[in-house]
Amino acid sequence: MIIYRAKNYQDMSRKAANIISAQIIMKPDCVLGLATGSSPVGTYQQLIEWYKKGDLDFSHVTSINLDEYKGLGPDNCQSYRYFMNTNLFDHVNIDKNRTFVPNGLEMDSEKACSDYNQIIAREGGIDLQLLGLGHNGHIGFNEPGAAFEKETHCIDLTESTIEANKRFFASEEDVPKQAYTMGIKSIMQARKILVIISGESKADILKEILYGPITPAIPASILQLHNDVTIVADEAALSKLPE
Repeated sequence: MIIYRAKNYQDMSRKAANIISAQIIMKPDCVLGLATGSSPVGTYQQLIEWYKKGDLDFSHVTSINLDEYKGLGPDNCQSYRYFMNTNLFDHVNIDKNRTFVPNGLEMDSEKACSDYNQIIAREGGIDLQLLGLGHNGHIGFNEPGAAFEKETHCIDLTESTIEANKRFFASEEDVPKQAYTMGIKSIMQARKILVIISGESKADILKEILYGPITPAIPASILQLHNDVTIVADEAALSKLPE
């Protein structure tokens, strides 16, 4: 496991974008596992900037996203497909037919998850998986207690996740209660994993996932067992680690 120390969020985003850029340059037809949320926005902005300068070519890249809310379609501004389009795909020369997000409008959970597992297998697996880190140690929507051996599955969102998300919706009733997410097994099968972490509020959980026991109670702790993990974290997030 490699840990890069960044000065702040902007520095973290640039360092993470450097790693993703290197992956694209070394393997132009790579498969990128992508994430949503506030953590990767700066990284995507940096990638867009380098693309516009002519330094990056996304034309042969495939992307496979971690998760999607069940019940939300691509045109819903809170869907993760919409997020990816507006924060990255609309601004680079990626073929949107090669950008995959779980089908939130497929109400048959078993079919939606099976279809997504088949997509990952068909594309040859993920070369580099980008992850953020939840305050409770979740990765993707794999909440504490999630079984390590699961592939893509439908998950009931915790009350704390629903509470955190309701600021994005008109009312609490509109907040999705379920999501489709790559499982821990799917994530761990990526050839390389890149985790970006920012802010003092993540410092305790970062220490826990690096130095604590490997347990489903802290899903990200499983990353200790992966043979190619890079963490890019700012000084605030790293503040609780031993010197």
